Amino acid sequence: MNTRILAGLLAAGVLAQTLPAQTPQPASAPLPTPSIASAPSAPAAYTLSPEKREKALAYARSRYGLHFVSFFWSVLVLSAIIALRIAPRFRDRAEAVSKRRFGQAAVFVPLLLISQAVIELPTAAYGHHLSLLYEQSIQGWGSWLWDQAKGLLVAVVIAIPLVWLLYAILRKSPRRWWLWFWLALLPILVFLIFVAPLVIDPLFFRFEPLAPEHPELARAIEQVTARAGEHVPPDRMFTMNASEKYNSINAYVTGLGASKRVVVWDTTIAKSTTPQTLEVFGHELGHYVLRHIPKTIAFLWALLFVLLTLGAAILRRVLGRPGRWGIRGLPDWASLPVLLLGLTVAGELATPLISSYSRSQEHQADVFGLEAIHGIVPDSQRAAAEAFQILGETNLADPDPSPFIRFWLYDHPPLAERLRFAAEYDPWSKGEKPRYVR
Repeated sequence: MNTRILAGLLAAGVLAQTLPAQTPQPASAPLPTPSIASAPSAPAAYTLSPEKREKALAYARSRYGLHFVSFFWSVLVLSAIIALRIAPRFRDRAEAVSKRRFGQAAVFVPLLLISQAVIELPTAAYGHHLSLLYEQSIQGWGSWLWDQAKGLLVAVVIAIPLVWLLYAILRKSPRRWWLWFWLALLPILVFLIFVAPLVIDPLFFRFEPLAPEHPELARAIEQVTARAGEHVPPDRMFTMNASEKYNSINAYVTGLGASKRVVVWDTTIAKSTTPQTLEVFGHELGHYVLRHIPKTIAFLWALLFVLLTLGAAILRRVLGRPGRWGIRGLPDWASLPVLLLGLTVAGELATPLISSYSRSQEHQADVFGLEAIHGIVPDSQRAAAEAFQILGETNLADPDPSPFIRFWLYDHPPLAERLRFAAEYDPWSKGEKPRYVR
């Protein structure tokens, strides 16, 4: 789940609208799609024209390089903040403004995070430059900067009480702070995931109920959900106006409990046929049905336990001597850049593990999507393979990532693997049982 942390309070209402009266098709009735039915067999491999292949490779190499440059730049920035004793100055300013701990956090945290964000802005700007250069984005620089400002404000609003809580625990229990903070993180993590689609996402995009704008697609989706044995209410299906900022296509599942929903980008609907869009929806439905969000929360919480346990031991050694870099000790506000530096390095080192876990879930969702549309979409394998081909061409997916890049950065299987699997997965003709949808 790139980090746009949540903030603000937004009252959002979803208009309940009724589809035109019509006799629904039974779940077993295939969709009428002559263009798909009469087309040749499914593509068996992800292919690009020579020009587009060269463009995709150049874009991929630039993004890979930017990832590692951004990481090392963040490490350098935080190291400079520590070595130059900038955080102790911010701490002194905060303590001069307020005697209350929460008031100090409300001064110290914005000073630190805004300073860090401003210094790291060039790498973020270069990322946007790449998305414009390779036609993945159409967002102007003014709109992009406004999004960056909103994202920073969200981060600050969330970080103030979180940092205040962390340092309150540090002062109360300097030896077991990592355990108590780890326990406190679970409800916080659950709450943030719950409110994200209600509070955060609407700060950056407009969301509309899917059914009123795309009634035929909504009815087709009802067939897929019925076949999968999972009822996804119409008020849990949304389109996102990605086309105001992006050319790329995507869809995702977000939220938790009452806020859980499936979101399809309007670019996906515009650039895909109904069968292809249904394959994308089936994939996201797989995340929904297979409960990948709560499983991911459990996975990340367990990983945080390991990182906090190791981090606490390392920090005791690094900050065991009061006065180092002007830091009075671990419970001092000025130690926050050291904590952030440790989290930055630990997060990067944990990237391959997180990526591997995510790839496993994405493959499961691919299997689920293929099974969910089988019998509803004519030649479902072809529709799925075509959907992946369109995704790759539009998003300039790397046709041949190196084993290292795949291991370290890929949170989805490489697109060529996904397309090949879609073209070949056919348990029905082999007399085998489907894995999820039977």
